[in-house]
Amino acid sequence: MKITQLLHRLVPALAASAFLAYGSMAVAQTAAPVVRVRATIDKVNADNLEVSVKGGKKMTLKLAPDLTLFAVSHAAIGDIKSDSFIGTAAVPLPDGTLKALEVHVFPAGMKVGEGHYAWDLGKNSSMTNGTVGDVVVTSGRTITVKYPDGEKKIVVPADVPIVSLDKGDRSLLAPGAHGVFFVSKAADGSDVVKRASVGKDGVVPPM
Repeated sequence: MKITQLLHRLVPALAASAFLAYGSMAVAQTAAPVVRVRATIDKVNADNLEVSVKGGKKMTLKLAPDLTLFAVSHAAIGDIKSDSFIGTAAVPLPDGTLKALEVHVFPAGMKVGEGHYAWDLGKNSSMTNGTVGDVVVTSGRTITVKYPDGEKKIVVPADVPIVSLDKGDRSLLAPGAHGVFFVSKAADGSDVVKRASVGKDGVVPPM
């Protein structure tokens, strides 16, 4: 094959590969990070919320058309059973186990955010979402939470807040309600909420 013919075949292929690589990089660079905003709703408008964040800061949060809402209600330690799917923010103990700061129990059949990763509820805090294995009753409970690439042993003290999450709707969005809003920046600079956990009957989501 002549060099000119080879070049005619290689150049388009190389260009296509470069285009695909550039496109992948562009998608990665434009993926907006998600920030958790813990706030109280002040006012509900047609497509946004006016909220007060801890410390008095005011924000306007735009509601995404595909907004997912969870209702947060009080629960008890007895609601944490083997095979429950839970999430728990926790901090490390000297022996390598984790001490729960809160626990939230998901509805049966629902798995959200499965895994173990950093969280922002306190210094060195993490979030573990997974399926409960062993449950050992002590002064509180020690539970094993399993996720696809590992498991964590977590101590749940008796005074730790425990809540249940259920699928909710926009009726949860009312002045005075407390929520954790998962917010990302839109291209126009607005703060957009695609997912939120909002307390029912005055409950303050502890996560």
